Amino acid sequence: MKIAIVGAGAVGGYVGVKLSLAGERVTFLARGANLDAIRSRGVKLVLGDGAELVARDVQATADYSAPGPQDLVILAVKAHQLETVASEVPKLFGPETCVVTMQNGIPYWYFHKHGGPLEGRCVAAVDPAGVNLLRIPPARVIGCVVYPASVLAAPGVIRHIEGDRFPVGELDGSASSRVQAVSACFIRAGFQAPVLDNIRAEIWLKLWGNLTFNPISALTRATLIEICQFPGTRTLAATMMAEAQAVAHKLGITFRVPIERRIAGAERVGKHKTSMLQDVEAGRVMETDALLGSVLELARMTETPVPTLEAVYALTKLLGRPFEADGQSAAPRATASS
Repeated sequence: MKIAIVGAGAVGGYVGVKLSLAGERVTFLARGANLDAIRSRGVKLVLGDGAELVARDVQATADYSAPGPQDLVILAVKAHQLETVASEVPKLFGPETCVVTMQNGIPYWYFHKHGGPLEGRCVAAVDPAGVNLLRIPPARVIGCVVYPASVLAAPGVIRHIEGDRFPVGELDGSASSRVQAVSACFIRAGFQAPVLDNIRAEIWLKLWGNLTFNPISALTRATLIEICQFPGTRTLAATMMAEAQAVAHKLGITFRVPIERRIAGAERVGKHKTSMLQDVEAGRVMETDALLGSVLELARMTETPVPTLEAVYALTKLLGRPFEADGQSAAPRATASS
């Protein structure tokens, strides 16, 4: 397949290396030092055991017109960066091009083919001007949830930490030929990529932890195990999860694990810094609106009270104001999935 990957950071670089080494024709849309490194040396992936994989047979460009129509476009930038590239992405489209979105949080397309009174609504928290919805039509989109964790260690160098699971799904829940083709492509590259009939439920399951532990860690500078083992923050996490669960339930989502089991899973990860904490430490823009702001928006739509989420959102937004003012969103380097 001809595959364009928008963003060659922690997620895009990891996926791109594996796809290229599996025989796919991969082009990275990148810029700056990352673009220069890929053009000169390819992309290096350092695995957890220290082994190194290098994808040299890849293309890299900052010009979205250069690669021509693609079979698949993978959007691997953070949610708050998507609007900055949305107007360029259509240059990669042919008649049958599909788009796999790899952003954390509630996606801009969430209500496309959702059904009910909210059908077709745009999620303003992640797409305030509606640019993503207009330029990257949801009809092209295949949903995806990113579970692996990886880091952009240096320009053109990705360090994989853990995980290989990328569940995918059509927005209407169908087992279409194109989603089967994307799944097969990812599986050939060594990923676990099951086709799900309810990709939104999987998005919520991943988000459930992100919307809780990311902001708490950013505010407290604590690791996952510290948050889970301190009684006050463990209780706070459970309260936030219960409020988010109430919102999800009103949208027809059922969680397959209970709150305590989800918290216990985070505790087992150990002394891990979430991506939002890493962003704070590096002075980068955080994914506050994608992880929390979007849930508050859905809470308003469904008339669900979420006072704890509102309070934590306000604190996290205030914490992030200096980074947003400085415009530090250009070079994502944080751990990808947590």
